[in-house]
Amino acid sequence: MANLLLFITRSFFKLCSFSLSILFLISCSSFPSTEAYDPLDPNGNITIKWDIMSWTSDGYVAVVTIYNFQQYRHIQAPGWKLGWTWAKKEVIWSMMGGETTEQGDCSRFKGNIPHCCNKHPTVVDLLPGTPYNQQIANCCKGGVLNSWTQDPATAASSFQLSVGQSGTTNKTVRVPVNFTLKAPGPGYTCGPAKIVKPSRFVTPDGRRETQAMMTWNVTCTYSQFLAQEAPSCCVSFSSFYNDTIVPCSKCACGCQNTSQPGSCVESKASHIAPVVNSYTPLVRCTSHMCPVRVHWHIKLNYKEYWRVKITITNFNYNMNYTQWSLVVQHPNFDNLTQSFSFNYKSITPYTAINDTAMLWGIKFYNDMLLEAGPLGNVQSELLFRKDKATFTFEEGWAFPRRIYFNGDNCVMPTPNVYPGLPNASSHQLTSALGLLVTLLAAMALLFGHA
Repeated sequence: MANLLLFITRSFFKLCSFSLSILFLISCSSFPSTEAYDPLDPNGNITIKWDIMSWTSDGYVAVVTIYNFQQYRHIQAPGWKLGWTWAKKEVIWSMMGGETTEQGDCSRFKGNIPHCCNKHPTVVDLLPGTPYNQQIANCCKGGVLNSWTQDPATAASSFQLSVGQSGTTNKTVRVPVNFTLKAPGPGYTCGPAKIVKPSRFVTPDGRRETQAMMTWNVTCTYSQFLAQEAPSCCVSFSSFYNDTIVPCSKCACGCQNTSQPGSCVESKASHIAPVVNSYTPLVRCTSHMCPVRVHWHIKLNYKEYWRVKITITNFNYNMNYTQWSLVVQHPNFDNLTQSFSFNYKSITPYTAINDTAMLWGIKFYNDMLLEAGPLGNVQSELLFRKDKATFTFEEGWAFPRRIYFNGDNCVMPTPNVYPGLPNASSHQLTSALGLLVTLLAAMALLFGHA
């Protein structure tokens, strides 16, 4: 009897340990990852290139260029902020095309005062309209950078700085450390600076090539989890063959805080109080509490084509989304015939599969998504050609697999609530009714023989 009790006790503890292990694995998988890898843009990053162009009596003159190599994530107003920590006691004597946010303590200098004496400087871009004698090429855009897919010509930003007390040779100069990039908020993690082969430059006449004295690169990658605590957008569905509108999931981007008045704005509010940080979302009171909603409506079905309407609605009273972008993953994008009022470009992270498209507004027409209100939406229609081997309206095939807005993954409805076909709905209703009738008949038979 004692051996049996011991066996049962050991078995119980083994079962508990196994159960706890399973629960631990499930809990770990339920937490969002902080990794910056994006399956739709696996090589996307922001690269900072630091080129020393010439030496001075106590340092060097360098050109720093920020390249946005991300396919669909751009940097919008108020623009980027680039920071670092000097390795020694460097100062910035002067700058062109950018400026530091603080001068720091320059009291040890007499006469010629540096532009910045801060050990941890933060640089911002100059605004459009800056006098020409303070500009260099690719500067003065207010820190706004387009994505590489939207416009490669405006996906880079540069500034020039004259650094002192740094050393005047490749062996005495030390690269800065602890680079940070805000665009305009958190989300980017920058690696260490790596000395690379000096950059080469071709003169305007194309007949001569020069090179930098020294070059180092810094790579920064984006993580949505680090950028904000909650998602920033959600997706809703509807279709011509079903009266049901599938709304954004409840509390998709957070729940209303009923104990804190003013945490969201009622749609009929006549006055909106100003917010200290105007870039903090102040959203309309909704069940989903998302700053942006993307609605996918299956509009029409033709013999050889089918048509979809996309509507993007801004619920954020504190933000005009300039140069917005939308990335949609759907298997029929390899047969997209026309996009009526959005720009379109195919994105193929894996060349054999063409199922992802980037959409963005037409300049001066709908490239700005205005803040919440009557004009706070943009819309377009997409016309797809049917592939008879794959096309179907069944089982949610006609709805997108994934949607990104401004590079952030939007919360999708769960598949069980997708609008169903009428015959599928009636079939489910008939099945449920048949099951109920069978159950009632069985109960009547049971009680009849009791």
